Order: sequence, then structure tokens, then C-alpha cells
Amino acid sequence: MELWQSPFFDNALRQFLTAAEVMNLDPNITERLRQPARALVVSVPVRMDDGCVRAYQGFRVQHSDTLGPCKGGIRFHPDVSLGDAAALAMLMTWKCALMGLPLGGAKGGLRIDPTVLSRTELQRATRRFTIELINMIGPDRDIPAPDLGANEQVMAWIMDTYSKQVGATRPGVVTGKPITVGGSLFRHEATGRGVVFCVAKAAAESGIHVGEGTTFAIQGFGNVGAIAAKAMVEMGCRCIAVTTSRGGIVDRKGLSLDTLYACYRERGKLVPEVTGGDAITNDELLGLECDVLILAAQANQVTAENASKLRCRILAEGANGPVTNEADPILSEMGILVIPDILANAGGVTVSYFEWVQDLQHFFWDADEIEQRLKKILFQTFDETVALARKYKVGLRTAALMKGIGRVAQAMLLRGLYP
Repeated sequence: MELWQSPFFDNALRQFLTAAEVMNLDPNITERLRQPARALVVSVPVRMDDGCVRAYQGFRVQHSDTLGPCKGGIRFHPDVSLGDAAALAMLMTWKCALMGLPLGGAKGGLRIDPTVLSRTELQRATRRFTIELINMIGPDRDIPAPDLGANEQVMAWIMDTYSKQVGATRPGVVTGKPITVGGSLFRHEATGRGVVFCVAKAAAESGIHVGEGTTFAIQGFGNVGAIAAKAMVEMGCRCIAVTTSRGGIVDRKGLSLDTLYACYRERGKLVPEVTGGDAITNDELLGLECDVLILAAQANQVTAENASKLRCRILAEGANGPVTNEADPILSEMGILVIPDILANAGGVTVSYFEWVQDLQHFFWDADEIEQRLKKILFQTFDETVALARKYKVGLRTAALMKGIGRVAQAMLLRGLYP
């Protein structure tokens, strides 16, 4: 296990083992699933604009391909590590299985800071990284997607590089692409909208009103957080606080999302003199009294040390792993309903699956059809997870993990062990 050692992987592994114990999982299956199936560590040399060459470290981890080709994002970030990639790959396995998708889990990344690279440097880094991964990825092997620090353009470069190598255009090698080169409508909105679909469903199940007068706060104002905020406001809810990695704004009377978007776009941060309201830190945001708290930033934000500060009724994990194992029982005792990441943010991978299917069949659906398909799958999965939680008297996280792990385990037993 030392190979994957990281706090994030330790957390993911403990979640898996907890669910495995509750469901009395076959010990042989437990042994096979407790670590990734394979991993690749590469050096990615890139010629910079000034002529020098810098070598960056890259990773791709495949946790399981039992249910189908692996699926998972690629991060461009200075703190990418093999252990974190392994944790995220494991979570992707459970997430895909939970949603009933014929996909396994993977994750990868390149240890660079894309914000300090020129467009040409970023393109060269992306294309060289793709070449290093060329024997590991493919429409029927492993289908990357954009994650932290990557975007649609990066996916287009990966798709083009892969296609040039195989001698034919293969849009299905990645998802999250621009629509012009095989991307899907509603993919950009899917994760954020999916979070809000789950919030509405959780509120209805718990008898909590979500609509006019409902207050919410969001940590993280990137793609997921910004779209979730818009969807919440469309339901009549009032945004009282938003934070980014550089702090944020609070105003209990309500914040204007248009003003927040404009300020963040122009300045790269949220400042009171532009947005109104008062400055607030990420730590202070967690302690705000509100109906819904959406965590759409980084992992390990709510821990045993600060969990007792929370004053929300529903906590939705738009990010991966924002609540630690030690914090879960504290939140449960406080009566806070936690919608776990593998359910709350599964809208992204579900519509990525739709994109992959559309690419393979060369036929594309309209946005309304995609949204309705996503909503149907999320609502059905939410109901099944709640039923399992009640049956075993466990929280939604453990129930969701049990459902996802159970599907993978069943497939493993049916396929057997080769040779």
C-alpha cells in the first residue's frame, strides 16, 4: 500500500473497507479492489518558449475495468500525486457502478501549473503527455476527461494527438470536448446541475423546503460551483456566501450572481467593493447558518476539527472527498444530511458517458433529452441509495458505496479470476 500512500487514498480506502464490512463482501473481492489494477508514471519533457526543456511528472491510474473501459479525469496541477490519483480512480469505480454505467474508474494528472504556461507550452505539454499515455488510453480502454486545471481545449488536443497516432479520427477517446469536435450538449452544466438535482431530491425526502426563502452558501466558484449557484437561484433560493481559494463574500440579504461572475472573471477573486457584502474566509464560510452548503472546491475541507462548526441542514459534496471519514459521524449526530460525492457530483460522469455513446454511434441528442436522461438516472439512483441506507441503517455515503461496490463485486464473481 505504500505505493499509493496519501491522506486522500487512506480516506478512500477506509470508506471502501467500512462499506465492505457492512455488506459482508467476499474477502477475495475485497483484496482485489483495495488497490488499483495498474498505474503508469511518466516523465513528460516539454520544450518551453525560451528554448529550454523541462520535464514534468505525469500519472495515470486505473482502478478497475471490470464493468467496462476505465473513465476518469486528468488534472493539471502542481500538487498532483500518485496517491491522490489512486484515490480518485477508486472513487470513480464506485461512482460509475453506482450510476449503472458500463465503465470502470481511472484518474490521472500532470504535475504542472497551467496558469503560468503559454498556450503553446500547454499544448506541447498536453500532446507529449498524450503520447506517453497512448498505449493506455482509447475509446475501448480508458477515456479521460477534463479535471482541475484542464478544459475542453486540452481534451481537443488529446483527441487530435491520439487520432493522428492511430490514423483515424477517434472523438470517443476523451469526453468533455468542444461540441464542434464531438462534445455533448449539457456536458458543461452536468455536474453543477446534477448537484442541485440531488439537493432537491434530498430535501423532498427529508421534508426540508427548498425554494423561496431557502439560503445557500458555496465553497468553490469554478465550473461546478458557479453552475450549481445559478441552478439554486433559479429555484428561488438566496445565495448568501461564495468563496474561492482566495476567500470570498458574504451577505445574508443575498448576492447577485451576475456581479460575482463579472468580478471573478475580471479580477480572479471576489472583492467587497465590487460585489457588495463583506469579506469571508473559507473557514468562516463553513460555520455560516444556512439551509444548504455546497462544497465544490478541494478535498478534506470538513474534518473532525471543524465539523462541529457547521450550521447547514443539507451538505452536498460537489467536489471529490471534501468531508473526511472522521467528520462523517459528527455531521450525522448533528442531524446534517450529507449527499456524498459519488452521488452528488455524478452528473458529470453520467453525461460524459452519454457523450462517449454519442461519439461511438455518430448520432447526437439535444440538450433537453440529455437533461431528462440525467435527471431520471440521478433520481432513480438516489431512491435506491436511500432505500439501502434505511435497510442497513447506515448513512447515504456508506449506502452509495455499498451499491456501487456491490455491482462491481457481482461482475467480478461472474467473470471469475484469470487464469
